[in-house]
Amino acid sequence: MNAVHELLQHSWSTAWQQLGLPSGAADEQLRGKLLAAWGGPERKYHALGHLQQCLRALESVWSLPERPAELAIALWFHDAIYEVRASDNERRSADWAAQALIEHGAPEQVCARVHALVMDTCHAAQPATADGLWMVDIDLGILGASPERYAQYEAQIREEYAWVPSWLYRRKRRALLRQFLGRDTIYGTPYFRMLLELPARRNLEQAVAALGGRPART
Repeated sequence: MNAVHELLQHSWSTAWQQLGLPSGAADEQLRGKLLAAWGGPERKYHALGHLQQCLRALESVWSLPERPAELAIALWFHDAIYEVRASDNERRSADWAAQALIEHGAPEQVCARVHALVMDTCHAAQPATADGLWMVDIDLGILGASPERYAQYEAQIREEYAWVPSWLYRRKRRALLRQFLGRDTIYGTPYFRMLLELPARRNLEQAVAALGGRPART
């Protein structure tokens, strides 16, 4: 068993067991469907590598969130449906998560919380819960990566949107990155703010400049 497979199996089985859900062929089949979804050939950044990064980040702070097992399952589902031309990927992924949990006997409140965590990755508003802050910060961990890894990330995103004309992509991408720079803080948890806030701002400022614009603030 390689390290990647071991991480994925450990994450899934740990979260599933802590939620008190029955293990067996049914949950293995669900995990297989999720892995197949994440492994789609059209994915360049929103692929298994992103899932692995998120799960590793959660593992490093496992004792800090209120319900880490729910976070783990939400991370498994958060980009499970990813179509670059669609605008409802998060909702469809969240719906899949809630329905799958219901079918495996999870309590309604667990299904609702996991659904909300997946929806938090729309990044449209401040999460309403403490675990929502962890969810968003983990999802945005790439922004605070090394300059080399961040440059690779930008290239991967561009590849996913290769069908968008260059002038339009640059305008839309600048606007999105400026939104993050315009926030008082990019990260909502003290842990990730201390760890990633400064490198994330440096990466975003450089990316905006490379796209032909100026940051919203410094």
